Amino acid sequence: MVRLTADLIWKSPHFFNAIKERELDLRGNKIAVIENLGATEDQFDTIDLSDNEIVKLENFPYMNRLGTLLVNNNRITRINPNLGEFLPKLHTLVLTNNRLTNLAEIDPLASLPNLQYLSLLDNTVTKQPDYRLYVIHKLKHLRLLDFKKVKQQERVAAAQKFHSKEAEEEAKKVPVKAFTPGQPDAQDTTEVQGPKVVAPTAEQITAIKAAIANTHTLEEAARLEKALSTGQVPAEFAMPKPDANMAEASEEADKMDTDGQNQDSEADGQKQDDESTPIQED
Repeated sequence: MVRLTADLIWKSPHFFNAIKERELDLRGNKIAVIENLGATEDQFDTIDLSDNEIVKLENFPYMNRLGTLLVNNNRITRINPNLGEFLPKLHTLVLTNNRLTNLAEIDPLASLPNLQYLSLLDNTVTKQPDYRLYVIHKLKHLRLLDFKKVKQQERVAAAQKFHSKEAEEEAKKVPVKAFTPGQPDAQDTTEVQGPKVVAPTAEQITAIKAAIANTHTLEEAARLEKALSTGQVPAEFAMPKPDANMAEASEEADKMDTDGQNQDSEADGQKQDDESTPIQED
């Protein structure tokens, strides 16, 4: 990260550009914060701050001459709501490839009284519904948006669409769909994903435990133990829904779990009866 110091400003290239305007080239210096632009003494028509790491478009001194500001390929997420007070003559602003996401974040541009040419290409905000109409509505003097001429019918449509503050606020509430490279769209996930994994019910847990107690191989016991510990339901215990079949499976599992105890209890009872019955002699 490099600080935008007065020394950097004085040493940076400055020249007359193709349209005969005096331009200051501060491109590609890894600048993160706009500062010390007072050192320019307002001697430039164009300032190029492209290809830096600027996050906020703010901290400008009063610059009555500046007409063009180039800040494409930065990280801008916020714009000073009073930007127009400091840049009253700004007519061209290039914000291509930054990080503006919501319509509310571009509202401060309405403070620029002479803004006529604006580019917001490659910002997430351009994916918002009615983005173009909203910008045209907010910036009354705009002539070119994203390198496309603003037509009169668009102005009429924008005025009709955003005829009230309520309509503006409603437009700002629309969320932007986030896109992650390599991830399928949300609409596609229901088609490619398998059935939703459901945790085993209490009846299924009982049945699995009973099966573990009655299994004859270590491999089978290990498989069932692993399924139980990870919250998965083995295929043989899976039921499509909790119906009468599930109740029968639960009863069968309970029976398997208690049969041994019942048999032991019956045997003990029979033994006690035999001991307590006197032997009759002939």
